[in-house]
Amino acid sequence: MVDVNLKVEVVLRNPLNKSDTMAYTIDVYETPMGYRWYRALQDILQKNQYLEKNFCFLGFPDSPRNLDYICQELNWAKDQINNFFNKRYHIKETFNVDTLRTGLEPNQDIMNQLHNHFEHLQGTVWGLSDWYKEADYDTKFAIRQLNNLCHEAESLMLSQRKKVQDPQWIRPSQITTFLNAERLDFPDDYKTTFDETRYDRRFGEVYLHWTQIGKTLYEVYRDEQGADIDKTVCDAITHLRYYSGEFDIEWAQDVVFNGPHPWHTREMSGFREWLVRNGFYLQDQEYNYGYHPVGQVDLTGSFGTDNYQEVWPILSRYLDIYSITAGSNKSGPITAVYDYAWSDKDYYQQQIERLKPGYDYSSRRR
Repeated sequence: MVDVNLKVEVVLRNPLNKSDTMAYTIDVYETPMGYRWYRALQDILQKNQYLEKNFCFLGFPDSPRNLDYICQELNWAKDQINNFFNKRYHIKETFNVDTLRTGLEPNQDIMNQLHNHFEHLQGTVWGLSDWYKEADYDTKFAIRQLNNLCHEAESLMLSQRKKVQDPQWIRPSQITTFLNAERLDFPDDYKTTFDETRYDRRFGEVYLHWTQIGKTLYEVYRDEQGADIDKTVCDAITHLRYYSGEFDIEWAQDVVFNGPHPWHTREMSGFREWLVRNGFYLQDQEYNYGYHPVGQVDLTGSFGTDNYQEVWPILSRYLDIYSITAGSNKSGPITAVYDYAWSDKDYYQQQIERLKPGYDYSSRRR
């Protein structure tokens, strides 16, 4: 159920033609976590925290951020890390279209290794690695980019494969994150068990963003083809402990347990068996399974249709967030404007300058 009084307006624009804009509206759910997320988002907007745009719209197969572009950025990050640590830490993998995938199939081995490099170099939210603490500004940013670009490449490759093999199953999404957004402890009362969620996703639904480092149990199961936990590559498995005003949006068709698409039900059944086999209790809220919905995009009001195949071509033209508004206070609308884009020539330097206070803080945590 949505709260008609709580709405969020997001204005998008064409990153290659900044005068070309459109907007959509999010109706916030009338739930405890819906309210908490909305208040946290208002706080982010009032502080005018920096919106990260190079890891925002994923899985749009015709995005101008193509695989060649992503590989170019990955190799920059790799070279920056290798040069700074001068053989003490070395990333040996080469990133190009041919190493990241064979034909239309992503090379999951190299993607797992890439994410593992990030985990080793970054550490966790509650325990940053010595590598990260030692790194200079450019190298800290490069470490961060390993994670962002890894997930962006995976999403892009999957969508490009689906565009050829089964276009209806392209799964675009939006990841809306802010630099140094406050992390809040996730209330124990609202953590979910496996049977409460089943990892369902619905078109236009808005979810809490994963605000910590590491992979969920579901990601480990899926990415490593169901290997038992003691045989997995990932050594940073975590459960959702925090939330923030950051958010994700599902821009693909509904995928729900026992719904019209049996593959999801089969996958969840396999995941359930894997959890039991590896000693994870399905009804333990501490694992905080699944995705946490907090709102729904008003599809018909914003796009004139609730048909995902008609919405995609519209969205694909506007893959840049220009502004976000969430309610108002005595001073007027609570709005933040983001008048920059990943297509700007100095975009990396803009981000590094914004990140420096956080980098300085992390370097002092020795």
